[in-house]
Amino acid sequence: MNLLVLILKKANLMNEICKELTEEGVHGGTILDGIGMASVIEKMDDLPIFSMIKTLLAEDDEGDTVKVMLFVMNDEELQIARKTIKEVVGLDEPNTGIMFALPVTFVEGLGA
Repeated sequence: MNLLVLILKKANLMNEICKELTEEGVHGGTILDGIGMASVIEKMDDLPIFSMIKTLLAEDDEGDTVKVMLFVMNDEELQIARKTIKEVVGLDEPNTGIMFALPVTFVEGLGA
C-alpha cells in the first residue's frame, strides 16, 4: 500500500482531478486546505532579505490556498492516479503542484 500526496497549487483543478480519478476507478481520499510557505514569507516585514523575493512571489500569486490531497492505494491504483493527475494538472509546468508517494506499512479502517 502507498500514501499518494498531491499538494495542488492550482486549487481550481481539484474538482476535475476528483472526477477523472473516479472515472478511472480510484475512489476515496482526503482533501485538506493548506497555505504555501511562499505566501507566509511574502507577508514577513521583519526579514529584509526577503524584500527582494517579495516582488518575485507577487508576480506568481494565484492565491494563498493550496489543496493537499491524500490517497491510500495499492500499486496498481497508484500508477493510474499518477498518470491521471499528471494529465489533468500538468505537473511539468511551474507553480502547479507537487506529487509524491510514501510506502504504508499498515492500514486499518478501510472496511476491507
